[in-house]
Amino acid sequence: MLESAAALVEEHAALEAQLADPAVLADLDLVRKVNKRYAALGPTVAAYHAWHAAQDDLAAARELATEDASFAEEVPALQEQLSAAEDRLRRLLVPRDPDDDRDVILEVKAGEGGEESALFAGDLLRMYLRYAERRGWRTEVIDATESDLGGYKDVQVAVKAKGTPEPGDAPWARLKYEGGVHRVQRVPVTESQGRIHTSAAGVWVMPEAEEVEVELDPNDLKIDVYRSSGPGGQSVNTTDSAVRITHLPTGVVVSCQNEKSQLQNKESAMRVLRARLHQMAMDEAAAASAEARKSQVRTVDRSERIRTYNFPENRISDHRTGFKAYNLDTVLDGDLDPVVQSAVDADEAARLAAVAEG
Repeated sequence: MLESAAALVEEHAALEAQLADPAVLADLDLVRKVNKRYAALGPTVAAYHAWHAAQDDLAAARELATEDASFAEEVPALQEQLSAAEDRLRRLLVPRDPDDDRDVILEVKAGEGGEESALFAGDLLRMYLRYAERRGWRTEVIDATESDLGGYKDVQVAVKAKGTPEPGDAPWARLKYEGGVHRVQRVPVTESQGRIHTSAAGVWVMPEAEEVEVELDPNDLKIDVYRSSGPGGQSVNTTDSAVRITHLPTGVVVSCQNEKSQLQNKESAMRVLRARLHQMAMDEAAAASAEARKSQVRTVDRSERIRTYNFPENRISDHRTGFKAYNLDTVLDGDLDPVVQSAVDADEAARLAAVAEG
């Protein structure tokens, strides 16, 4: 497995040569594609060279130890370095999600619980916005339907990395584990008796797809326009600027009303539609792959309860990984990395086990 990295080293060198080719540099789309792959291979190539260097250092120390006993004292430490280098390279060689370097469209939707669920959906949205800010990502609210008390019945936000992120640091690589049902336990603002209620909100995360990746036939689209509405159903615009797009072959319906322009709302709706259709194709592929099912921590079923937010105990619990912490307030303020990392680690362990079994 480790020696298979040699092919990636050769590919990395070939990509470097391409980036110096004037013919390649003249094609901006190709440059972006080559750059992305080149950056993605960088850590693996560095780990491969570090592994070989550790092998050479250990071999040299053992050889010199036959002539000078002082070199023998270095052998245990060099063995540990080689073991660590092997472990890092092995982890980098585990098959990765091909969408890990993508940006995402994240949707939070209120579930059972009425206004309390909508308020919790708003809490989740703020958590993701603050998490994105901590990681240096850009965010853009694509569409939102607010509730009467200031929560959200439904909200969609695009999350984009700045520049070319390191492998495993792009929005999809971190946020894909957030899909599912998030349950909250707390005393709602609407509760006069001080009783703890349980409600939930759903989160759906989709890798954002490019136009060229998801072809949409205009004949497959039914486009309706209507007036935007706010909390309580009141009209917030005097023109038919809101757009609803139905993809007839799949029945997927997307609507956007945030922008004042019908054209802008249509473009936003098309972005969400492409992401949903791309996600559907991914789900179908995962369902057909036993290995993907076994290694995948994230859920493709939005009805699966993945996490509980218990306000009285200030506790957050992830039901897939067993993660539990009593710092719910800081997590909701965007300190989400430890929770996400528990899912990343569990997923990586499953993938390593699948490779070992294979």
